[in-house]
Amino acid sequence: MSELLSGIILLTYLCQYKDTFFTKDMILEVKNINCSRGHRQLFTGLNFSLNSKEVLLVEGKNGCGKSTLLKILSGLRLPDGGEVMWNKEAITSISSEYTQRMVWLSHRNGINDSLTAKENIQVSISLSKSAEININEVLDRVGLKGYANTPVRQFSAGMKRRLALSRLITQQASLWILDEPQGALDKAGIELLENLIAEHVADNGMVVMSSHHDVQFENITVNTLQL
Repeated sequence: MSELLSGIILLTYLCQYKDTFFTKDMILEVKNINCSRGHRQLFTGLNFSLNSKEVLLVEGKNGCGKSTLLKILSGLRLPDGGEVMWNKEAITSISSEYTQRMVWLSHRNGINDSLTAKENIQVSISLSKSAEININEVLDRVGLKGYANTPVRQFSAGMKRRLALSRLITQQASLWILDEPQGALDKAGIELLENLIAEHVADNGMVVMSSHHDVQFENITVNTLQL
C-alpha cells in the first residue's frame, strides 16, 4: 500500500473519532510574558496569538530561548511574568484540560527503548485516552511497517524519530508544540512530518514549532516569531 493511500485511509479513520478538539475554533494567546535564564533575560513583554488552522514558526539563534518558550507554552515551565491563555483561560487554571488538548514533542523522543514499536504506541494511546486506533496503520503511516515487534533499541535515530511522530497521530490533540521536529529525519521523514502538519492544520488544528530548517507549506497560514 502506498504511503499516500495509507495516509488517506488513516485520516479517514481518525475523522470518525474527532471530538470538540477539532470542531470549534481555538486560540492560544501569550500575554506579556517574561523569562530569564540565570542572570540573562531571554525575552520580555512577549505577546502573540495563534488561531485554528495556523502555524507559528519560532526562529532565533542558539540560546535565544526557543526551547524555553515552547516549554512555557506546553505548561512544563512557568514564565517569570505574564501568562499563557487557552481559549481565554489561563493554562495554569485548566492544566488537566489543556494537557489533553496539546501534544509536546521535544528534542527527546519520549519513547522506551526496551519496548517494541507497537508497545510504545500502545502506551501512548493508553496515556492519552485516545479512541481505538489501528496500530499497524499508524506504523505504516510513519514508515515503520514491518517493525511492530522490533525492540526500539535496535532502531536508528531516524526510525526512533519517526516512532515519536506517531504521537501526533494517536493523541488526537488540537495543539501541537514541536521543538525542532525534523531532527534525525531524512528527506522522506521531513516530507512525512510536513504532510502530517498540513493535514492537521487543514483539520482545524494548530501548530507551534521551532526549526533550523526551511519550512514551507502550501495553502497554510504560517506566522513567524523571531526571538
